[in-house]
Amino acid sequence: MSNSGKKIRLSFNSPVILGFTIICFIVLILDKLTGSASTRTFFSVYRSSLASPFTYIRFFGHVFGHASWDHFFGNIMMLLVVGPLLEEKYGSANILFVILATALVTGVINFIFFPHVQLLGASGVVFAFILLASLTSIEEGKIPLTFILVALIYIGQQVYDGIFIRDNVSNLTHILGGIVGSGLGYVMNKNKMNRY
Repeated sequence: MSNSGKKIRLSFNSPVILGFTIICFIVLILDKLTGSASTRTFFSVYRSSLASPFTYIRFFGHVFGHASWDHFFGNIMMLLVVGPLLEEKYGSANILFVILATALVTGVINFIFFPHVQLLGASGVVFAFILLASLTSIEEGKIPLTFILVALIYIGQQVYDGIFIRDNVSNLTHILGGIVGSGLGYVMNKNKMNRY
């Protein structure tokens, strides 16, 4: 029997990662249409009044904002490579939790310690996913050598870049994202978080 009559359909295989990507794309379009006003209001973290509800929205919303198309594509390409595999392994609810936890931790730390730095972008989430991915094969009482290598190379590079390279990259955000991803990866692999 021939399969020539079978139709090929698109699969919405990773709802959290695809949804995150779509939101980031829309936010960048809004940024261009509003001359960055929308990003400054909702999608970046900086020191602002705790009486303003927008401050709390920005603690989470900053991961959707990107400074340029290059910034957007750099983050989203990595998310689309690693994210669906993680979402399939851990479940959509857990991956959403990793994104929200990473956003909150990096947003609050930036707000407290770097009051004059505007933080935006999904880099912290990307690094959380990278370290989370390296923990996917953890067993009781064993730490994967790949995790140690990724952590050493990644943290070493971020420390080096932070000390010797002056750019607009938040190396601390990358490190914090990696810590969140590692911590939650350890918890999820110990079956302390249910898969949904």
